[in-house]
Amino acid sequence: MNVIELARESGMAVILDGRIGREEYQSVCGSLSALQRFADALRAATANEYFCPVSPHTGPCRFGSSRAGDRQGVSHSGR
Repeated sequence: MNVIELARESGMAVILDGRIGREEYQSVCGSLSALQRFADALRAATANEYFCPVSPHTGPCRFGSSRAGDRQGVSHSGR
């Protein structure tokens, strides 16, 4: 998950404030509605990583619904 991309996609401005060696320092600014979209996108991305781990045997899991309350378990037994 790239939080900088999530911020941009949510309508926030990402500004490079400085660079010291290999470390970059960035600021993010935007409206309250952009902040809410960012929070929603971050929550969805985090839930997706938590509920849909990638199995080395079966690949990413698949669910019938994108809502956390509707998730159904997927067997990763390779069958």
